[in-house]
Amino acid sequence: MSVVLEVRDVVAGYSPTLPILNGVSLTVSAGEIVTILGPNGAGKSTLIKAIAGVVKITSGQASLLGENLVGLPTHEMVRTGLAYVPQTENVFAKLSVEENLEIGAFTNRHAYVRQRDHVFGLFADLARLRRLPAGKLSGGQRQMVAVGRALMADPKLLMLDEPSAGLSPKLAEVVFSQLRKICSAGITILIVEQNARAALRISDRGYILAEGQNRLDGDAGSLLDNPKVGELYLGAGSRLNK
Repeated sequence: MSVVLEVRDVVAGYSPTLPILNGVSLTVSAGEIVTILGPNGAGKSTLIKAIAGVVKITSGQASLLGENLVGLPTHEMVRTGLAYVPQTENVFAKLSVEENLEIGAFTNRHAYVRQRDHVFGLFADLARLRRLPAGKLSGGQRQMVAVGRALMADPKLLMLDEPSAGLSPKLAEVVFSQLRKICSAGITILIVEQNARAALRISDRGYILAEGQNRLDGDAGSLLDNPKVGELYLGAGSRLNK
């Protein structure tokens, strides 16, 4: 499989003198769902924000389909094929669902109707609620709007920061199920997630961070069964796959 995202020895943080990430590396290949996991404070969200240019990378490399991402303006990242869905404030609350989707298509205007219909096919609720302000929707529906808007640009890589945060288990299951469908349609996905079990069950591979560094990585099934991963989350002798 061809490499879509490559991150090598990235050092990044909110202050150059106090980096949160200390030499993190990962790769994501075409057609994969890869999840970044780790305990609170491990640097998971900082990593995905650094890739997206929200947090400055002070050293190391990040490239999408061979094109350097470090220092690239956001609109150029979108044109390169990167879509990023932040954890919070990820919809325009006063705009309708359809207006949110239209904004997401700013680099892909010629394919707006095709992409909109694709998003409505994935998320039937959004088609039904297309004229409602996004701020009037439930948490799960707003997450669908955020993901749908990201898909409007027809990205090569979709990155999501804690897509299940604040959702009920039932709604989180719906979101994860749709991510699997999105990947099956040809979009590679990188997720940062605290719900380790649910994320690994839809993923191909995972990376475990701790204290801003790589700790473990491997295919999703082996990580679910690995007691070292369970210990990071649940304590000694625990396994995630229970």
